[in-house]
Amino acid sequence: MDAQQFLAEFGHIANAPGGVGRLRELVLQLATQGKLVEQDSSDTPARTLLKEIEAEKKRLINAGKIKQPKPLPPIKPKEISYQLPQGWEWVRLPECYFGIGNKSNQIQTKDYLENGQFPVIDQGNNFIVGYCDDQSKLLQIDNPVIVFGDHTKNIKFIDFNFVIGADGVKVLNPYIGISAKFLYRLIQSFDLTDRGYARHFKVLNEKLIPLAPLEEQSRIVAKVDELMALCDTLEAQQQARRKLQNNLRQATLQAVASATSPHDLQATWARLADNFGRLFHAPEDLGQLRDLILDLAVHGLLVDQSDADEPIAEWLADVTATKAALAKQKLISKQTALADLSEDEYPFSPPKGWMFVRLGQIANKIGSGSTPRGGREVYVKDGIPFLRSQNVWNDGLHLDDVACITPEEHDRMSGTTVFGNDVLLNITGASLGRCALVPSEFGEANVSQHVTIIRLTDPQVREYLHLCILSPYTQSMIWGRQVGMAREGLSKKVLEQFEIPLPPIAEQHRIVVRVAELMRFCDVLETQLKRSQAVAERLAVASVASLTGIAIEQEEEPMKAPQTELIAPLRLGAAPDIKVQAPLATILARHHGEMSAKDLWQRFGGEIDAFYAQLKAEVAHGWILEPAVAEMREKPADAVSA
Repeated sequence: MDAQQFLAEFGHIANAPGGVGRLRELVLQLATQGKLVEQDSSDTPARTLLKEIEAEKKRLINAGKIKQPKPLPPIKPKEISYQLPQGWEWVRLPECYFGIGNKSNQIQTKDYLENGQFPVIDQGNNFIVGYCDDQSKLLQIDNPVIVFGDHTKNIKFIDFNFVIGADGVKVLNPYIGISAKFLYRLIQSFDLTDRGYARHFKVLNEKLIPLAPLEEQSRIVAKVDELMALCDTLEAQQQARRKLQNNLRQATLQAVASATSPHDLQATWARLADNFGRLFHAPEDLGQLRDLILDLAVHGLLVDQSDADEPIAEWLADVTATKAALAKQKLISKQTALADLSEDEYPFSPPKGWMFVRLGQIANKIGSGSTPRGGREVYVKDGIPFLRSQNVWNDGLHLDDVACITPEEHDRMSGTTVFGNDVLLNITGASLGRCALVPSEFGEANVSQHVTIIRLTDPQVREYLHLCILSPYTQSMIWGRQVGMAREGLSKKVLEQFEIPLPPIAEQHRIVVRVAELMRFCDVLETQLKRSQAVAERLAVASVASLTGIAIEQEEEPMKAPQTELIAPLRLGAAPDIKVQAPLATILARHHGEMSAKDLWQRFGGEIDAFYAQLKAEVAHGWILEPAVAEMREKPADAVSA
């Protein structure tokens, strides 16, 4: 099998998610099963090699070079997973090698040199971890060996002299009649992800090895090397193509982000929509689109402005008066005086009717939580929820692993009590910038020092503020304005100064609704991409399984099939504006304006209930025509199960 034939037969596997890795696995599986190269009846059978190995083993024992090995258990029929070609034999791994190297060849970590004569081999990913100049430590090898990291799944083919750098390194020296590269490829074909194999070399030693005739070993190694080099080339090409795709997507998204008016946005968004299939190839690509949506939102480009909206300046005057009254009544803490932002200080030019305010100007409280006395030791099974950074996520509070404190401890920490409608923001660590809204009827809770409470004077702006905080605009401030010697977090003083672009309240509500619509559209795209990837991966796995005879179990979540079906075809109605979410109409427009409900549902990618809900909404707006005969037919049981 040459490289061209290999690509012709298995190119579909390479294009699946993780496909090149699957190809490498396929090459190794075909090699170990004797299906990669042709057999030659003139080759010396492996049974003869085993006799030669036994004779060599005795010579090495008599010469004191190796110890008498422990007897190996006989091979049981149930251990044999497939039939070997003629001339091959099943053997256990220890029958193929003897260990070399000992304490005298090891060097301590403190003695590593950055430069030296002799490389030091350890069991990490890079293997060569340093150098030394102590020739007495040098392990001199006559033929290539295999180095195995006992505490990792790393193996390496080594053909040079080296120094051993750790106790966990095993050096396997193949017996005469066994190619070191062939044995290396065999061990590569093992599933070393299991903790038992990775941590205990003796478990790996119980694995069976399919031993080929020596001449065939050489042919297999040459073919595997050729195909592995091809896989490397394919991987490099895919990475280069992926880089070009990423650059194209970023350029297109940047063009949308650079729009200066709704008209410009409509034109650039249309180009984006026309090229979704070419720009978004993996679920993770949608992160950039979500960021773009939020960026457009806080720059005032997602919805139209209206002269009928109450000016935000009037709202801000009411908020300022309310805060002053609450402080005078000692219902909130005395507020820090914050100077208004002049237009010269605006980070960007906002739309008409907008203004920039400092976060502290619209909040009654900005402050982080605290640590209970005794830390984790005072947590209880049932009590008042104690919210930590791991509970604060952008899509809400995740309470599966929430800690609890006693009511007495909660009362003592009354200054950090969480109220309904609060906005919680992670201010330290890797989760810095994650933000969640506390439901209005949440109940009692407290919060740790890694999370800050933002309690707004007027809670009706909290949903807009939430998406504003999640936008690239505010996230850049969060990550760029950390304080402390190690830039370890955000202080109250810094947060109070954050410049927030604030539209009129009515426009805020329109923005929140529009963002939610577009985010649902992103969810649909993401579901479609995940489903496409899953199908491609299942096809790749099935191809590998059919070629090798090795079944690979996969967890599947089949799409829920509809119990009824819409008989009449669906047709495109009025073209929706780009500022609305109409995924079904968009799909129809790209397929000549008509298709069956079943085909549209499958391209939609969501569950059937979500599909019919979306269909109903788009029909109501006129984007999809009412079916001529809106008849629903119950499907037969066998059709449903299929």
